[in-house]
Amino acid sequence: MTTVALAYHSGYGHTARLASAVEEGAASVEGVRTRLIRVDTITPEEWEALDRADAIIFGSPTYMGSASPEFHAFATATAARWQEQAWTDKLAGGFTNSGSKGGDKLHTLQYLAILAAQHGMHWVSLGLLAGWNSSTSSEHDLNRLGVWLGAAASSNVDEGPDAMHEADLMTGAHLGRRVAEQAQLMARAVR
Repeated sequence: MTTVALAYHSGYGHTARLASAVEEGAASVEGVRTRLIRVDTITPEEWEALDRADAIIFGSPTYMGSASPEFHAFATATAARWQEQAWTDKLAGGFTNSGSKGGDKLHTLQYLAILAAQHGMHWVSLGLLAGWNSSTSSEHDLNRLGVWLGAAASSNVDEGPDAMHEADLMTGAHLGRRVAEQAQLMARAVR
């Protein structure tokens, strides 16, 4: 079995809903087992699950132009793993959500990608063309926000997680599938 873990923080439930979509996408790949891990309540057993995973997909809401303070605390806590290079050659990917359409989500994804690079991980991009950028496209296209580094979602600040845009959730599921498929390819290549 290939294992894909999702290490994420969610402040109001929107990023948790996106995390579930990413997990569903990864779990849809035959032979893949997934694990959702909230970084603000992480346990020693969950740290071990991250160490054993073939891939880790990082997720955080974008607050004030970066990952949430809770995710930053988790990233700082990975220093012991960094010193041992415990996550070297694992695959990584990332997702984020914020209220505005732009909202500096790219900066959060860059932060997640740099964290992965510091750990010696291999980043998996979204691998989609931008959607909703022509007269024949629509807001229902995958990657409607036009982000390539990872999955990005935009949620109205006055609505709950149930009101998230379906295209953003489908884009998250696409990312999960892509990371899971790449993790299986990597596992076969190593054997």
